[in-house]
Amino acid sequence: MKTKLAVIAITMCIAIALTSFTRRDTKVLRPYPKGCVFRTVMGEESSDNMFVYNTSEVLATSLDRGLSWMTKAQNHDGGWGAGTHARQDISDPHAVTSDPATTSMVAMALLRTGTKPNDANLKTAIEYLLTSVERSSPQSLNITEQVGTQIQVKLGQNIDVILASQFFSNLLSQMSDSPLKERVKKANEVCVNKIQKAQSSDGSTQGSGWAGVLQSSFAANSLESAQKQGIHVDDKVLAQAKTFQKNNYDPGTGGAKTDMGAGVVLYSVSGSSRSSAKEARRVREEMTKAKDEGKLPANAPVTSENLEKIGFKPSESRDYATSYEVYESAKVQAQRADVMDGFGSNGGEEFLSYLQTGEGMVIAKDTQWTKWYDNISGRLLKIQNEDGSWNGHHCITSPVFCTATCLLILSVNNDIDRLSNLGEK
Repeated sequence: MKTKLAVIAITMCIAIALTSFTRRDTKVLRPYPKGCVFRTVMGEESSDNMFVYNTSEVLATSLDRGLSWMTKAQNHDGGWGAGTHARQDISDPHAVTSDPATTSMVAMALLRTGTKPNDANLKTAIEYLLTSVERSSPQSLNITEQVGTQIQVKLGQNIDVILASQFFSNLLSQMSDSPLKERVKKANEVCVNKIQKAQSSDGSTQGSGWAGVLQSSFAANSLESAQKQGIHVDDKVLAQAKTFQKNNYDPGTGGAKTDMGAGVVLYSVSGSSRSSAKEARRVREEMTKAKDEGKLPANAPVTSENLEKIGFKPSESRDYATSYEVYESAKVQAQRADVMDGFGSNGGEEFLSYLQTGEGMVIAKDTQWTKWYDNISGRLLKIQNEDGSWNGHHCITSPVFCTATCLLILSVNNDIDRLSNLGEK
């Protein structure tokens, strides 16, 4: 009987796996979660419950529609564009020039939803981005001579190199012995050097836009991801970048610094929670272990003193305790309905902030991430356009950039492994 059940379970797993990686006529993938719930139930595969999440048929269809629209929006040069800040009224994706920042966001969305590097859409996007990096001036802090794009004006002048680096790191995590791997790694090294040179004394990134705190937040994310892929990153630069984000939020008062966030709390707290996620996870795991082993009482709070008792160095215990407080408080703030309203209507900055919050929760192995996902996916489904795209109603209005960001949010459960690995010590 057990053998028969095991055969049935494995058969169902194979069926799901085949469904997950089979392209339909629209050339997009259904974003089924990694890991197989059937094998987990049978005891043949260990898995955290938080990693098992069934993508509903409604969400799968929404993603299909968004990806179908996105693939048709690609320009002949392999890139995608958001258009200029001066012409935010242009919504035709083919009426704007490609730019590296928007192309990177789309490429990340394609990668997360299952597109392989050698598939036509992603292959040409990779070439577009690699060429942008390789042709850039060594003296420049960015990888493009374009100025005045929607993304640059709203996030920052150097956002293109930051998002390109993040994409290259994501891509490297899925490349094995591809002949292209060394070229991608070298391009990422160029990007990392530019990002580090662009850091200001306070840890923020130079060239801040209307919501520059988001540019700085993604710079910290990019450096962290690149380091995980073996790219040399100055530890001090990374630490300063993350400290800047954490300092934008005071867990004691619940107040946020919004001077670089257009006065919008959401933009600041989402970056604070994302940048403190890795440290918060280590604190939680070490505290749980210490309590299980009887080194601390079951009700012991997270304090620098308790962290020292369980092995944290005196020089780091305070920072880790602060990171934990920032994460636990900021993630709650970032999910409050009034805070999630952001500037008052949906724009690319709001979508980016939602992405920051969700990815941070996965990195932290926060079991509440599915609650966040249910909430945010419901929000996004309600505002998807009839043609499958999303667009902003203020600031970053580009349907290409907004659609890419929404796809990254809705398919985040496809990237559980990579994001969780980012949070490892």
